[in-house]
Amino acid sequence: MTARILVVFGTRPEAIKLFPVVHALKADPRFECVVCVSAQHRQMLDQVLEIAGIVPDHDLDVMQPDQTLDALTANLLTGLGKVMDAVKPTRVIVQGDTATAMSGALAAYYRKLPVDHVEAGLRSYNIYHPWPEEVNRKIIGAMASLHFAPTTTSEAALLRENVAADRVHVTGNTVIDALHWVTAEIERNPALASGLADLETRFAGKRIIGVTSHRRENFGEGMEQIAQAIREIASRPDTAVIFPVHLNPNVRKVMNERLSGLDNVALIEPLDYPHFARLLAISEIMLTDSGGVQEEAPALGKPVLVMRETTERPEGVEAGTAKLVGTDARRIVTELSTLLDDKTAYEAMARAHNPFGDGQTSRRILELLANEI
Repeated sequence: MTARILVVFGTRPEAIKLFPVVHALKADPRFECVVCVSAQHRQMLDQVLEIAGIVPDHDLDVMQPDQTLDALTANLLTGLGKVMDAVKPTRVIVQGDTATAMSGALAAYYRKLPVDHVEAGLRSYNIYHPWPEEVNRKIIGAMASLHFAPTTTSEAALLRENVAADRVHVTGNTVIDALHWVTAEIERNPALASGLADLETRFAGKRIIGVTSHRRENFGEGMEQIAQAIREIASRPDTAVIFPVHLNPNVRKVMNERLSGLDNVALIEPLDYPHFARLLAISEIMLTDSGGVQEEAPALGKPVLVMRETTERPEGVEAGTAKLVGTDARRIVTELSTLLDDKTAYEAMARAHNPFGDGQTSRRILELLANEI
């Protein structure tokens, strides 16, 4: 019997973390894989689809400028519901904590379809940090049939919420599968990630800090503080900053106003996945408010300073690969300076064990899905 699996995603991070699962499903005769994208993030999503060679079977194209969360959720819920009615899947897979994932899970639940949650069980225990992702993830957890927890910490969080133990499986995180895949692709075809060559030449001999920032809870004063910290750290003659600036105007306006024209700061367009992997490789430190970077950077031995007050990925903090630094400019500069100036502190983070996986997560997920057929 072939199981028809509908894989739903809509943002760049979801696409990165689900394309290894899609690849594995499409290569396995036990499954028929149908892909539906919401295009919650149009341009950045399409970059990943192209690199991964995935052509969606359904594309909702819901992205609109300044769309409210409730309007987005309503469009997602009705659009995904129509796709499910047409596809009639055996199971639905969602990933992470986006509005697309939450709406996909809810639409499936309304049709009594089993929902399988990739990257389940992450908790910050603060419903406003990250916002609205913390609640999205908890909502999905209430409906999921299979919970693919990346770590024992996320497994324990689900068990504390009384999720049945036989429904929770520690698989690792698919982002490590994706990073291994794209690294191998770059080795085969270096041109995939050659677009940073000019910056590598420009900043030769400098210690590069890679920056990503996009969290809603940091809009406003948080972004102002982050920009101030980058300005100050980039004033060091030995340091350079490469910052792919998120398309959201709440990020772009602040960073362009505060950081444009600085010799040691490169504000660049969002990177496709191979170029982002290259940025990880050439950076000495990653400064981020992203979730995925907390998992990816340690796989390449790069310390991560997390510009948030809480994280739903405490494993990295506990393992020593990541440190929470908030958005206070003075603290960010202090923590960056410590890593730049104290070799022992740097190596303690760079050499810490990455707790997020070994690159075999997709294979484990497939076998667990096969058990449900």
